Formats: sequence, structure tokens, C-alpha cells
Amino acid sequence: MSRSGRSALLLVPIAALGIAAPFLLPTIVTQLAFLWLMILFAVTWDVNGGQMGYNSFGNVLFFGVGVYACAVIQRDSGLGYYTALFLGTGAGAVCAALAALVLGPPLLGIRGHYFAIATLGLSIVAADIASAWEYIGAASGIALPVYPGAIEGRARFFYYLLFALAALTWLAARALYRTRLGLAMNAIRDNEDKAEAMGVHTTRCKVFAWSVAAFFLGAAGGPVGNLVGFVDPRDLAFAGATFGVWMVLMAVLGGRGTLWGPVIGAVIFHVTQEVFWTYLLGWQRVAMGLLIVVIVVFFPTGILGWVSRVRRRGDAAQASSA
Repeated sequence: MSRSGRSALLLVPIAALGIAAPFLLPTIVTQLAFLWLMILFAVTWDVNGGQMGYNSFGNVLFFGVGVYACAVIQRDSGLGYYTALFLGTGAGAVCAALAALVLGPPLLGIRGHYFAIATLGLSIVAADIASAWEYIGAASGIALPVYPGAIEGRARFFYYLLFALAALTWLAARALYRTRLGLAMNAIRDNEDKAEAMGVHTTRCKVFAWSVAAFFLGAAGGPVGNLVGFVDPRDLAFAGATFGVWMVLMAVLGGRGTLWGPVIGAVIFHVTQEVFWTYLLGWQRVAMGLLIVVIVVFFPTGILGWVSRVRRRGDAAQASSA
């Protein structure tokens, strides 16, 4: 069976498990909803960070734009809860993509460590602006409308919404990587100067890929804001110290530049984090810091990279003994 066939076959049990999970594990539906958010974070970061080699520490900006766009529409539109939520989710996706289109050309013209440093300040600047902007609640934040359905169905509703968004994000990434643009993205990662010499419009490719990632990050903002129930500029919308860093760690842990690596990394990271928060209360941040060190030191190429290296060694050993 081909690799694409195996990948498609793997989707069936994952989809079935995703649909059944709220009923199998009803006490942790909210944590499971955040698992899908982590997968979306890792996959969108890998579009630029893994496939193109542009390590962004500012992707959380687009998530925050989506959070606030949805929150403002729900607060000011006067529409019903579900109408305002879905309208706000779409508006958040579009606003985030537009932000990437505007910021992309000047920022993506910078290469290497300079790009990473430039994006590092995006979430900080955005959080400061949001904390001072009275129209969006400033530092006091925005309280979102109360979910109109049964309280026990609230977490399940947003679980399925985030599950659908994560699935669409992964499918969009897979489709993107199979196009000529996907090949151009990999060429930029391998050698951008040679890619330009071969006629690839590198800036255009980089901006488009960043905008695709921003679109899905912005779409996730509305559901997450409603799941939490309150929008804080620093702890939720533009949480660079948590969400912004976790995006990078999850993709690196699983194996950057691969389709399944970010998914694997997100699952392992989120489960480990929940275990730390449950059983190491008071020491959870120390444990997370040690986890980061382990990821960087022992898995520099990610879990999939480590598996591939072990497999190559095994094949080489078999070939030498034959």
C-alpha cells in the first residue's frame, strides 16, 4: 500500500475516535477540546516553520485577532448566539489572513534568526495594544455571551467545533503540500537563493503560506474564546509565553517538516502537560521546563526523525550482515 493510502486509512480510526471521545470520556471533554486546539496550533506553525524553514514566534497574533474579532461581533451585532458565533468565527479567520497579508511582505523579507526575533515581538506588541484599547475591553478583557444550550452540552459543542477545525486544518495542509506551491515551500527551506534563481516567487509563496496558517488560527479564536468564556489579552488572546511557545515545541517534538509529526507532538505534549498539572501541582512549571530541555536535547529532529534514524541504522545493520 502506498504512503498516501496508509495515511488515508489511518484517518478512519482517528475520525471515529474523535467523534466518540466525548461520550467515552465525558469528564474531560474540555481538555480534549484543547487537544484539538493544540493539534491545530502545531500544524499551522509547521506550514512556515517546518515546510519553509521560517521559524515564527508570532503566530499567536493571528489566533488573538480571531478571538477578538469574534468577541466584538458577538457583543455588538445583536444577532443570536449561534449566528454571531459562526459569523464571528469566519470574520476572525478573514481578519487573521488579512493581517498576515499585510505583515507578511516586510517580515518575510527577513531571513534566519532575524525573522524569528522580529516575530517574537508581535504577540508582545499586540497584547500591549489590546490592553490599552478600550473598545475591546482593554486590560479588563471581554466577557462573552452565555451559551444558550444545556450546560452539559456546552463543552461537547465546542469540542466538535474545534475537532472539525483541526481536521480541516490538517486536510488543507496535506492538500497544500501536494501542490507545486508545496514543492516551492520545500525549495525555499532547502536553499532560498537557488529557488529564486530557478524562478520561484519566494516572497509571494511565503506570504500565501503564512496567510493560510493565519486563516485557520483566526478561525480557532472564536470557539476557544467562547469555551473559556472570557477574553484576556495576555492570558488567552496573545499568550505568547504559553501558546506562542507551545506551537514551536509541539511541532519540533513530533518532527517538523512532516505531515504527522506536529499531530504526534501535540498529542504527547498536551497529555504530558495535563498529567503535570494534575499530579505535580506547584511544580508543574518546573516539570514543563525540564520537558522543554528534554525535547531540545534528545529529540532535535523530533520523534519521527528519531524513528527514521533508528530504522536506517537497522537497515544498514541488516545490509552489512547480509
